[in-house]
Amino acid sequence: MDISGARWTMRGDEAVLRLGSLYISGDWDEYWQFHLQQEHKRNHLALYSSGIPLIKQVLKARCPTTPPPLPIPV
Repeated sequence: MDISGARWTMRGDEAVLRLGSLYISGDWDEYWQFHLQQEHKRNHLALYSSGIPLIKQVLKARCPTTPPPLPIPV
């Protein structure tokens, strides 16, 4: 962490040290699986818990009457 020109905050410094200690202790693989599960919960399950947001917006924006199907030339 003593690289010329590097500037570390206490928060960033501690985060890097914690990751290093996980690696050295042999707990990296277990931690990484936990990290991926948390990312999935935060980025996917919470966002899509009530369905796919875009489809809900499209369904709300639809006209109440369905237009007749367009003839498809064969």
